[in-house]
Amino acid sequence: MRAAIIEDEPLARRELRRLLEPHPSVEIIGEAANIDEAKKLIESTSPDLLFLDIHMPGGTGFDLLEQLEQVPAVIFTTAYDEHAVRAFEIDAIDYLLKPIEPERLAAALSRMTALAQRANKQSTDNILEQIFVRDGPRCWFVPLREVHLISSEGNYVRLHWQQAKPLFGRSLVHLEQRLDPKLFFRANRQQIINLEFVEEVDMGTGGRLHIQLRGGPEIEVSRRQARLFIERAGG
Repeated sequence: MRAAIIEDEPLARRELRRLLEPHPSVEIIGEAANIDEAKKLIESTSPDLLFLDIHMPGGTGFDLLEQLEQVPAVIFTTAYDEHAVRAFEIDAIDYLLKPIEPERLAAALSRMTALAQRANKQSTDNILEQIFVRDGPRCWFVPLREVHLISSEGNYVRLHWQQAKPLFGRSLVHLEQRLDPKLFFRANRQQIINLEFVEEVDMGTGGRLHIQLRGGPEIEVSRRQARLFIERAGG
């Protein structure tokens, strides 16, 4: 799992790295010492897990989480115990008090691994392969593998499928949770693309990408999602 350390004390960051050495499954991809640095780091690297201090320059760890568009899993690391209840209210993996005990850290990582495995299994079991769509007087059984683009229209989505574009009565967020993540990719806030229909990729301005879909329109990928797309493509 890819992890980031968000901690303002250099000694504490070094100690946490030392404690993590016996856990090769954890890859530290970066560190940050304040809220602004942490936000940039998280948005540029998309870690799976944060080791997050609470009291830092520029705000608290909770302030940071409120600023993120997508929040990774969190293990809080702090010298204070008064925030533990709030930490678990936001579904933190664990709340480790400094000095961190190796046994407690190992238990937290085991919990993280178990939750990730459970989520992966649920995701696999929950994947939709086709959906029934009624749009006006017409009805379809739509194989999702043949849908090249899904676009948001308020609380509905438009399925770009062959020559048809039926409207489906679910939100983009709701449908995204049931799509095969190996096949579909969120390009921006409004659109999800089928990776099997990607015909051409061009670099745009400001870190964005432009993707031409086979049999479909050109899609602009947001800066954040462009980084994820390049990582996923091995670039």
